[in-house]
Amino acid sequence: MIIATSRLTAQGQISIPKEIRQRLGIGPGEFLEWEEDGDRIVVRRAGRHSSEEIHRTLFAQPPTPRTLEELKQGIARHVKERYARR
Repeated sequence: MIIATSRLTAQGQISIPKEIRQRLGIGPGEFLEWEEDGDRIVVRRAGRHSSEEIHRTLFAQPPTPRTLEELKQGIARHVKERYARR
């Protein structure tokens, strides 16, 4: 089933139809991923990963759970160190 069509310009650019932009939830400046799947090309919104997924990819162990008070203290400590007059 065809949802919409686009035309390729001489510069290799396409306009994404409004219906598709709305379905993907994308706007100006967004990145798209293009993936080959056999004889098809799949286009999807890029970069939709949670901070936990990114942390799991970068570090072997899961993040340590913190209380709200610990988070507030950490933020206050960072702000104090970052903006302290020297």
